[in-house]
Formats: sequence, structure tokens, C-alpha cells
Amino acid sequence: MAKLCPGMEIILFVKGIFVGFLIAAPVGPVGILCAQRTLQVGIGAGLISGLGAAIADTIYGAVAAFGLTFVAHYFLENESLFRLIGGILLVAIGVETMLKKAPIVRGVEVPKAHRYAASFFRTFMLTITNPITIMAFGPIFVAANAVVKEGDLVAAWALILGVFTGSALWWGILCSGVHLGRHHLTDKRMRWVNRVSGVVIVFFGMMAVASLTPTGKKLFGDRVSPAAAFQRNSPVVKPSGK
Repeated sequence: MAKLCPGMEIILFVKGIFVGFLIAAPVGPVGILCAQRTLQVGIGAGLISGLGAAIADTIYGAVAAFGLTFVAHYFLENESLFRLIGGILLVAIGVETMLKKAPIVRGVEVPKAHRYAASFFRTFMLTITNPITIMAFGPIFVAANAVVKEGDLVAAWALILGVFTGSALWWGILCSGVHLGRHHLTDKRMRWVNRVSGVVIVFFGMMAVASLTPTGKKLFGDRVSPAAAFQRNSPVVKPSGK
């Protein structure tokens, strides 16, 4: 059993925040959707959408932090199926977003559980159906020197909690920034925001589906043994002497 070192766990937690923030920050369909939900419904819906993405990121971060190669192998070997599901989901959400005609809700909003649940589920599914995220965690963990000794559960959980905190921090910053400009939009401008957001989200979805075709595979390139690549970049290290 690994000896506990509170200082080391704190350092890993801080490094996890950095990794989680870095993983969540790139602008993509999930970020666009969170911003659109913040503008359309309110900051609550935006934050809940970000929470869905943060939890999905945390799940993949846990797979990397615990060195669960067999789980990573399952996700990565079925990447085409997950990518197809994610692509179709993106197209459907994009089309729905383009067709939205609801006006901006001003003043005090009454929380609606089903609307928040839908916002959470959408971003969670969009993020979890992109298993290549696992591949990103390994190299970033290693680059940040956020390595965990095999069997050190406390250190692994400190790192995972940091990943969630960092990811949630990014979504909080994004939604808060978007919310500041929400009340300056007219209903007409909001409809244009919906249309543009929808088109971009549909584009991402079509790209995901197109990448599964022979032409798309030639364009984006095939990955050889992704599970093996994950194992090579795993942040889990075995104690010396084992």
C-alpha cells in the first residue's frame, strides 16, 4: 500500500485542474451548445450542459488515471460506432437548434427540471461518444508530470477530482462570459445565433460521420492499435522493483 503524502495529493489535484481545463477548453460542438443554451434558456441551462461534459471528461480521466487499459480498449476499438452515434446526435441537435424560434426569456427564470436534464444528457452523450478523448488524457497527464503509482488510489482520486474541477471551471467561465452579453440580444439576433450555432453543430456531425467513409479515413488517417497507444501514454507507473 502506498504511503499517504497530503502534499503530493494536493499537487496532483492542482495538476488535475490544469489537465481538466486544458481538455475542456478547445472550442467544439459542446462549447457551442453550452453557449447557445446559456443564451436561449439562461445560465442555469448552460452550466448544467457544462456539467454533463465535465462528468464525461472525468470518466475518461478516471480510465486514464487508474490505467484501465481494458476499458480504454473497449471504447477505442469501438470508436467507429461511438463516432457514428455522436455524429448522428450532433446532426439532430444542430437541426433542432436551427429550427428553434423561442424568444429570449428575460427576468427571473423558473427552473424546469426536464429542460435541465435534457441539457445535461445531450452534452454528456456528445462527450462520452468521443472516446478519442482518452488518447488526449494520457499525453497531457505525462506532460504535466501528473503520474500516479500503480495501486495508489488516493493519488488517483485526487487527480480525477482535479480533472472534474478544471473542466467544470472552464464551463463556468464560458457560460458566465456568454451570460453577460445575453441581455443585449434581441429576439431576431437570438434566432440568428440559433441558426449559426445549428449550422456549425451540423457541420461537426457531418464531419464525424464522413470520417468513417473510405475517403474520410484516407483524409483523417487510420489509427493503429489505439489501445496500445493509450497504454504507452498511461500516467500510471509501476513502483520500482515490480
